[in-house]
Amino acid sequence: MKVIRTIAELRSELKDRRESGSGPVGLVPTMGYLHEGHASLMRKAREMAGTVVVSIFVNPIQFGPGEDYETYPRDEARDLALAESEGVNVVFIPTVQEMYPQPTKTKIAVSEITSLLCGASRPGHFDGVTTVVNKLFNIVKPDYAFFGMKDAQQVAVIEQMVQDLNMDVTIVPCPIIREADGLALSSRNVYLQPEERKEALVLSGSLRTAQEAIRQGQATTAGEIRAFLRDYISRSPLADIDYAELLTFPELVPVEDSYRIADEGRTIIMALAVRFGRTRLIDNALLQPKVGGSHV
Repeated sequence: MKVIRTIAELRSELKDRRESGSGPVGLVPTMGYLHEGHASLMRKAREMAGTVVVSIFVNPIQFGPGEDYETYPRDEARDLALAESEGVNVVFIPTVQEMYPQPTKTKIAVSEITSLLCGASRPGHFDGVTTVVNKLFNIVKPDYAFFGMKDAQQVAVIEQMVQDLNMDVTIVPCPIIREADGLALSSRNVYLQPEERKEALVLSGSLRTAQEAIRQGQATTAGEIRAFLRDYISRSPLADIDYAELLTFPELVPVEDSYRIADEGRTIIMALAVRFGRTRLIDNALLQPKVGGSHV
């Protein structure tokens, strides 16, 4: 495994690999502090690509004022050990100066679908995400790029960018990876105090029980499901709900309260963002239409 820190060296390495016939290039963009969720992306990349590149870069332009850029967890040695254990070929770890040698005057902005959910409470966040991902695509020129569905809005935004700009890369969404008790893996979970960690299980619990309520016909409309999610999460005295929403996916159009979940064949996402103390966690579940129109 090669560890590369400059754009020029990475381009040279990938040029040599392509010329040697190493096959498709797969990119796993990360901000480091890697966990099993990232490892699952690397394994999927190994299945589909001859060269697997993992980028580790805490991107300053996707953090807003007062957010956790300076304190975002970092552990390069652990990250490199995990990447090597998963058979990664190249790890790209640039500095901020390498990625942004001067203040950037150009940003990639996807409209509409970035103005709700996380985009509503984190203005400018997705402009930072799409700009750095675009830079990584231009540097690496991957055939495939792998993103976890825990950040489902991010997946939808990046897919929209790729489609709109005719980018020659296939986006591969990968399933959410959870702890044994259901908590979605996140680098920010390390911020949780013991009691907050316990209470945070209301996110996955609300999604799981809402799906069961839908199956049993106890919650049939989008409005009922929204209320169900909020009521369930509100049982936690530490939970501060940012949003609990139902939208179409990947279009991210809010679903009207009267919409009956079993009536049509649209894919619906139940999307959550909840704060526990200083830690903001997100989670989601897709309601996939069955043949005949009902959802699971």
